[in-house]
Amino acid sequence: MQATLENEAYLRSELQAIERWESEQKDLWFWEKLGRLPFAMLDKVTPKIVHEKIGVALDEIGSFVQTGGQYLVSEKTILGLVEKESLGKEGVVGFTLEHVRQAPLDAMDRTADALAESRANIATAQGATTGFGGLFTLAIDIPAILGLSLKVLQEMALCYGYDPQQKHEREFIVKCLQFASSDIVGKKAVLDDLDRMAAAGNGQPGEGGERAAMSQLQGWREVIAGYRDNFGWKKLFQLVPIAGMIFGAYINRSTLQEVAEAGKMLYRKRRIMERLAAAPEGT
Repeated sequence: MQATLENEAYLRSELQAIERWESEQKDLWFWEKLGRLPFAMLDKVTPKIVHEKIGVALDEIGSFVQTGGQYLVSEKTILGLVEKESLGKEGVVGFTLEHVRQAPLDAMDRTADALAESRANIATAQGATTGFGGLFTLAIDIPAILGLSLKVLQEMALCYGYDPQQKHEREFIVKCLQFASSDIVGKKAVLDDLDRMAAAGNGQPGEGGERAAMSQLQGWREVIAGYRDNFGWKKLFQLVPIAGMIFGAYINRSTLQEVAEAGKMLYRKRRIMERLAAAPEGT
């Protein structure tokens, strides 16, 4: 399979589109930020079982970064999807991540979009169930939606030719997750961290090495706070069963869509920047 590199003008145009998207992400509405305030109080009356689940979720993110834990996905299916989008067929012997890296950018995008829609549908069904089923089904919602989020981000990585089996890619994935659940200040800080990681080479930690990267990942608690807020809304709406089901479906779907979009755009940016760096002058 020959490398398929878009021309420099196209890549720069796409990079500008991503940078506009990044700028838009920093403009969090005042009311969205204000809407999080009641949950500082809600946290004080949250049942012990939910606090325990939040603790488990934090531990699982740490486990994911270190070993991949239970969340690592098989790359074979994703590679097959990219192969089909780029070549119009499946079955190339030995189709690998290197082939994905040489695939057209629009083939990567189509694969990422299809996966994002599929995973959002799963999250919708899950959210409807946990929003309708009362306290104990709500309590399992945080680790469940976290698991879906980590999996879809790994799939976004594979779509653009990056290997989530590598520890530095798992660190990048958690940063993407943190970005999706951050406020304005948090998003800017995460983008700065991601730029440093990418500049260091293939998303690896920059100056300061692994200790610096792990220090950055203390933002995990911010990620979990976002999931707790989502739980809080569903906890309030569960008093009206149908409303709880509808709102649970909506908020889980929107959560997965935001996570998938962040993963797609941030991995897409890396791929474009690497292609620009490798492109001959004047292409």
